[in-house]
Amino acid sequence: MHEAGVAALLAWGEQHRRDLPWRRSRDPWAVLVSELMLQQTQVPRVVARYEGFLARFPTPAGCADATSGDVVRAWKGLGYNRRAVNLHRAACVMVEQHDGRVPDRLDALLALPGVGPYTARAVLVFAFERELGLVDTNAGRFVARAGAGRRLAVREAQALADSLVPSGRAWAWGQAVFDLGALVCTRREPACDRCPISGHCAWHRAGRPDPDPVTGSAGIATPQSTFVGSDRQGRGRLVDALRCGPVASAHAADVAGWPDDPGRARRIVEQLVADGLARFDGDELSLP
Repeated sequence: MHEAGVAALLAWGEQHRRDLPWRRSRDPWAVLVSELMLQQTQVPRVVARYEGFLARFPTPAGCADATSGDVVRAWKGLGYNRRAVNLHRAACVMVEQHDGRVPDRLDALLALPGVGPYTARAVLVFAFERELGLVDTNAGRFVARAGAGRRLAVREAQALADSLVPSGRAWAWGQAVFDLGALVCTRREPACDRCPISGHCAWHRAGRPDPDPVTGSAGIATPQSTFVGSDRQGRGRLVDALRCGPVASAHAADVAGWPDDPGRARRIVEQLVADGLARFDGDELSLP
């Protein structure tokens, strides 16, 4: 992308930046919490829980001093509860190995439980302003469409994203790319007529040929599977019940919503225990 396209996107980003609470802080812990919350969870749901969670666990040490069950309770409403357990485990590692701080090296971040390549880079960009590109669902669409105009494999998508970051503007660039993907360069109906960089977009300049570069590009998440009737729904029901108190093992199938399928409920209970989301206390199941 030419410098004019970079400048146009940065200017658009300044005018259209969404006011999100995690964007008001460069604290690495606050950034990490927001990134883990935003994994597969819509922004409005995270906004509703984010500040309250940070007030309860303002530092890695504060999180590590609590039980994982306390963290899971505070995670209510965000779904994918295993992320809460991973956050607690990561906080414990930070206390044990990094003096209670979020590390500022890619390798150290990747070694934390629950932190993958995208999340590690997001922390480095949004907390430490490192000049790295980001490839997630929204940013990945921008990279594939505007940057390449074709499908991309994982490594080339990351390399291209890195190459597009303007010197000294990593934070602003990352936010602008995210907002463009969320508000304009959407998955199904990209609004090219109001895109600030349509004249610099490789896909648009080529006439938007099929297939859309987003289709099949690595690093761009696919739609989630149906929730209703899924194992995820049963897991969520059980964890929500455990937030209120222990559940008798004999009643797990009823709580999960599968009274006629105790075998399925038993399997889910075993998964919850293996994931650190529950433990057995005699004949009862409870949060750790």
